[in-house]
Amino acid sequence: MNEVHDKEYIPLSSERTAYLKGLKRTQHLVLAWQIGILLQFIFFWELLARLGFIDSFILSQPSRIASTFISMTQFDLLMHVGVTVYETLVGFVLGVIIGTALAVVLWWSSFISKVSEPYLVVLNSLPKIALGPVIIIIVGAGTEAIIFMALAISLIVTVLEMLNGFRHTNREYIRMASTFGATKGQIFRKVVFPYNISTLFNSLKINIGLSLVGVIAGEFLVSKAGLGYLIVYGGQVFKMDLVMASVIILAIVAALMYQCVVLLQKLAMRWYSH
Repeated sequence: MNEVHDKEYIPLSSERTAYLKGLKRTQHLVLAWQIGILLQFIFFWELLARLGFIDSFILSQPSRIASTFISMTQFDLLMHVGVTVYETLVGFVLGVIIGTALAVVLWWSSFISKVSEPYLVVLNSLPKIALGPVIIIIVGAGTEAIIFMALAISLIVTVLEMLNGFRHTNREYIRMASTFGATKGQIFRKVVFPYNISTLFNSLKINIGLSLVGVIAGEFLVSKAGLGYLIVYGGQVFKMDLVMASVIILAIVAALMYQCVVLLQKLAMRWYSH
């Protein structure tokens, strides 16, 4: 016979309830201040532009940016945003997969790690934009070059972040697994990688921004579509409203991508906690 046991819920203490209310109140207060600061910034920006204290031709103003944004939505704004997001996601995913795989190889072989370490340091410190002309010659002047630029910027960071996390896995866990006869592969799958899930997502949070930077840099050099293309085009024809509107859209896209990674982290941590 299957017995069904009713779960007994222990009521929260008055101190705990007060603490949770205070925490929620603080969160609402922080959000209100964030929104308030943004609205004040927009208000004073518009006011100073209308009064002539700042040059609205160079720095634009919120009303003109809003008008430009409305006109952009009537043409190919979604196409340009889609191109940038696609290139960013492809470069981001490739950087994470290849970077994590390389980190596993370097963790597995200390000899390869020692040989590769100085090259990783040099590649990490090298400005990737300097390789732009070389990348264009190698892969061609197109979407491939832009994705390769995003990959080049995010790859080394992923390798270094994940390798550092693998190396700093709790040694007691590894020794305990070894005493039970676990192989190196089993130790990695059961101990090292699960231990570094938070490290992986910290790397993802960094790399989503770096990939977007790489895409915009690539679109500056060679592109016929994308937010980077709009920024360059707006600068060339002195349409600063278009430049500022594109930059604001780019900031919104970056924030949304970051929040998607945060949401993915919450789902993964909830799954691993079970």
